[in-house]
Amino acid sequence: MGKTYRRLKGSQNLRQRLVLATLSSTPILIENIRTDDTFSGLKEYEVSFLRLLEKICNDCYIEIPSATTLKYKPGIVIGGSHLYHDCGVSRSIGYFLEPLLVLALFAKKPLTIRLKGITNDSKDPSVDTFRSTTLPILKLFGVPCEGLDLIIESRGVPPNGGGEVVLAVPIVHSLNAVSWTDEGLIKRIRGVTFSARVSSQFENIMIHAARGILNLLLSDVHIFTDHRVGPQAGKSPGYGISLVGETTCGVFISVDTTICHARAGEICDFTDDNKTDLVPPEDVGRQIAFVLLEEIKLSGVVDSTHQGLLFLLCALCRQDVSKIRVGKLSQHGIQTLREIRDFLDLKFIMKTDPRTETIILKCIGSGMKNLSRKHS
Repeated sequence: MGKTYRRLKGSQNLRQRLVLATLSSTPILIENIRTDDTFSGLKEYEVSFLRLLEKICNDCYIEIPSATTLKYKPGIVIGGSHLYHDCGVSRSIGYFLEPLLVLALFAKKPLTIRLKGITNDSKDPSVDTFRSTTLPILKLFGVPCEGLDLIIESRGVPPNGGGEVVLAVPIVHSLNAVSWTDEGLIKRIRGVTFSARVSSQFENIMIHAARGILNLLLSDVHIFTDHRVGPQAGKSPGYGISLVGETTCGVFISVDTTICHARAGEICDFTDDNKTDLVPPEDVGRQIAFVLLEEIKLSGVVDSTHQGLLFLLCALCRQDVSKIRVGKLSQHGIQTLREIRDFLDLKFIMKTDPRTETIILKCIGSGMKNLSRKHS
């Protein structure tokens, strides 16, 4: 007989629940999905993520008996090459990348997949952030550099997207436990601006404005440009900037933002309800510089965006002690800790460091192993 379905309620943490259910081979039944919302049930991007799971897994079972109910029985993560998935335009590719990265590590074969949709918006981490910050975090846990890459072939911003990236992820036998508590001091700042279907001058203005703030504190600031035209510029106009602060201890703190026309019923960051014009690039550059400084001030070995991923990787490590330091816990980080507790029966020990007002977390990894990969 098969396993009993774990009953869950609500739409929160859907990606984490599906990832942990898959890796722990736990069937789940999620009920009452947005029953109190005007438009109840699963969103378009959540259905798209379920279809993505079907593409990288064998024998997974997905049933949506009603608009507000999801039944999921995990299969085996297969991976594979030359895969393709259209992420749609209701959420960016960044929404799909984090869970995809984690699952692909424990696949039967290395994953190479082309993802189409929105590469940059202000709701999810941009593909630039994943390339500059997320991938180096994976390497710390023993993921090999060879075969780990994210190529941005074209940009796409809301509302119509048109971007494409190619993600390659190698497989591992298991993840290494880490002791990562020294964040160090910022030694340099790197970044990249992009513009699609707007003047390339927008990028120069953003760079000048951001450096006007950052150079007051640090001289080693270099921000590169990525101006796209034609098919590589996607289907909608927009521009944005991604900044990364690198410390003396190899920590990467990243922030990014994108300015674009809103999707239907949405308003882009830094705009007000009555405006349809794009925000001036000078304001964008200045504000993102201050956001980076705020993230650096919080200390910790990752920025708030990456807390959930860090906790998940520590929980999936071999059965050894991992010790990490983060700043103020983000809501996403707290929710991830709860899901780890429920699915893996694993708890983190947390202690506040009064000197730095940071939080030190310890856990013993669950010992997750990729049984499909021979251990050399």
